[in-house]
Amino acid sequence: MNAEERRAHWDRIYATKREAEVSWFEASPDASLAALARAGVTRGSAIIDVGGGASRLVDRLVLDGYEDVTVLDVSAAAIEAAKARLGTAAERMCWLVADATAWTPARRYDVWHDRAAFHFLVDPADRAAYVERMGHALKSAGVAIIATFAPDGPRTCSGLPVARYDAANLSAVVGREFDLIGSRRYEHHTPSGASQPFQFSIFKRV
Repeated sequence: MNAEERRAHWDRIYATKREAEVSWFEASPDASLAALARAGVTRGSAIIDVGGGASRLVDRLVLDGYEDVTVLDVSAAAIEAAKARLGTAAERMCWLVADATAWTPARRYDVWHDRAAFHFLVDPADRAAYVERMGHALKSAGVAIIATFAPDGPRTCSGLPVARYDAANLSAVVGREFDLIGSRRYEHHTPSGASQPFQFSIFKRV
């Protein structure tokens, strides 16, 4: 699946499903907030939420006083849904409609956060392109938080195949430029009541 196909797929998903109908919906992004705290992220840190879509993480970051937040997603429909939900608070964020494998960062960030975008990249070339852009986007000693399905997690999601990871094989994919500094398992409960095992890994740029 190329970047244009990904855009069309996710625009269709967000245009046809309500927020709480998608399997990855969570009313409170507790695991992401815990990972940010564990990584020592401060309210002045520059954060980019990659594949943020209509996630409610941005709501909590605004509420908690984070000052420099960017949301990147391939789907314009997802970004518009998040903006509509936030109302005037959306003006305090930066919003980017782009594919993380084909995007050219215009600035550098302290924190790269990705909950459930990377595992859709099943082509090694797409994974390499993602990691390359993550390297361009992160400052020296910046932190990357990447959450994927765990090895015993689903094999597909939203009609697409996914790659599953533990901390060790995800670390091998992101490469020696990033040191693994923390990981944890997390059980996500979907709106339909299913349990999906995730793993959150925290990396620091060498």
